[in-house]
Amino acid sequence: MAVIELTADTFNDAVLPGQTVIVDFWAPWCGPCRSFAPTFEAASAKHADVVFAKVNTEVEQQLAGELNIRSIPTLMVFREQILLFNQAGALSAGQLDALLQQVAELDMDAVRAEIAEQEASAS
Repeated sequence: MAVIELTADTFNDAVLPGQTVIVDFWAPWCGPCRSFAPTFEAASAKHADVVFAKVNTEVEQQLAGELNIRSIPTLMVFREQILLFNQAGALSAGQLDALLQQVAELDMDAVRAEIAEQEASAS
């Protein structure tokens, strides 16, 4: 699957129910971002069941600010509209594959129950 570019206008529409979405926040001037790009592209070909997306933080500064992106590259992984992973720094191909495997194996009913429990205790 091809990597898609997201903007402030398309971000929420890309994080859809029933899908796993991995987003790479990057900038053209960022050396580690450019080094990570081929790994991200290769993973997108390998994991056809995952939506791979990129956000150019230079162009989408407001979106990056709203999502508290403080350094790049930063990866976020959503599954069923729930943010499961948010970490700055590039991953190796093996780390990226392992992350996507862990996300795929999660029991989302248990994740939703844990979120509900946390929200209830915070109230």
